[in-house]
Amino acid sequence: MQLHVIDTGFFKLDGGAMFGVVPKTLWQRTNPADENNLCTWAMRCLLIEDGDRLILIDNGIGTKQDAKFFSHYYLHGDASLEKSIKQAGFAPEDVTDMFLSHLHFDHCGGGVKYNASTGAPELAFPNATYWSNAAHWEWATKPNAREKASFLRENILPMQESGQLQFIDPAAPSPFPQFDIFYADGHTDKMMVPIIPYKGKKVAFMADLLPSTGHIPLPYVMGYDTRPLLTLDEKAAFLEQAAREEYVLYLEHDAVNECCTVQQTEKGIRLGSTFPLNEV
Repeated sequence: MQLHVIDTGFFKLDGGAMFGVVPKTLWQRTNPADENNLCTWAMRCLLIEDGDRLILIDNGIGTKQDAKFFSHYYLHGDASLEKSIKQAGFAPEDVTDMFLSHLHFDHCGGGVKYNASTGAPELAFPNATYWSNAAHWEWATKPNAREKASFLRENILPMQESGQLQFIDPAAPSPFPQFDIFYADGHTDKMMVPIIPYKGKKVAFMADLLPSTGHIPLPYVMGYDTRPLLTLDEKAAFLEQAAREEYVLYLEHDAVNECCTVQQTEKGIRLGSTFPLNEV
């Protein structure tokens, strides 16, 4: 098995929204904001090369939204989804499985594109099976008012209409022997966090359970989370296990750090070390 970092560029989100009730005087130490109170975040995906399967975990924000939409998020950086896949030695047609941690626009927008000739939506990975789970799909396609702006129909429905969408059943044998899946309900219903055995370690793709190293202290919970108290419990349990078992935490949104470890201290779970994935 080989893991490849897939960088899809950076965007900006409000620092207060990203850290909830934690005051700026604290969170700006790790995530400095610009003059508009916006912090820079990565959209870092992961490609798993394993035998005849090429599994992409998440795919960034995509390119199909209009200028007004993108003006809210200040996309920047030289990386792109297609460019990063090419740098890893592959093409979009090579991807066999498109695994979606959840269906918020910055995690799944790159999975659907518009055909340049017809303007019709089509899958960016034409030979891939797209994977979600039934509970989260229901949550995303019948969204609550709080999350409605994050679940965009044009990102989601073409997956089903293509016939290439499949659901993972948490109670059944997994279609992915390459990794285990931790289900988290605090950020959004049934978000999936893959935990991948790799080079004698366990690499956890943290999605929005832990966006950055700045979110390691337990109260540092996003304002976007639908059930913040549940996030506290899920994060506490997960990070305690990660400290005990020396997990490598792969960070989807940290603008600086690809990976980190955590450790138990007198003040609770805190940052251990940071490093790029290629040092695992």
